[in-house]
Amino acid sequence: MNNPVAIILAAGQGSRFRIMAGDDQDKLLAPCRGLIDIERPVLEHVLINLGDCIERRLVITRPHSLDIIALAHAYDCEVLLLDSTGMGDSLAAAVAASAEASGWLVILGDMPFIAPATLDAVTRAMTEDCVAVATGESGYGHPVGFGRKFGLSLQTLRGDQGARRLFSAECVTEVQVTDPGIYRDVDIPANLL
Repeated sequence: MNNPVAIILAAGQGSRFRIMAGDDQDKLLAPCRGLIDIERPVLEHVLINLGDCIERRLVITRPHSLDIIALAHAYDCEVLLLDSTGMGDSLAAAVAASAEASGWLVILGDMPFIAPATLDAVTRAMTEDCVAVATGESGYGHPVGFGRKFGLSLQTLRGDQGARRLFSAECVTEVQVTDPGIYRDVDIPANLL
């Protein structure tokens, strides 16, 4: 693919994390050792792990998330501000804002343990008419790459509706990996370890 866009979803409220860590704690900014055993914010690990596999990166976050916005800019990401009601709204807005792309690599901002090689493999497997998804022993994981064919469908997502409904046997390319990070997100403070 010649011009895919990486969409980094960072507009969630992190309610479960805040219940355990405190209302003023944002899980995307929580210190985490990540894959390289260096303590950085969760989202920073996600951006570092993305490496150079996709040039254009779009971070979706809330207007009041000033530290997230600053971190995104520090890593040369574009920022789309959205008071999102869920993943569906975020995906729809991000795809609409980058409608000229040949495809979209969707990465969750709270998944700092996905190996750079996995992100690269899914990106390389993307085509304009398929969904490329990291797959391991427990089935589908993240990231997921959507080809251009899915642009209009992605823009119809709403609320907390994810894009899994767009998967069908004839259009899914399973990218087999041995990376446990494809299933590992940070929902509660204990997940930071």
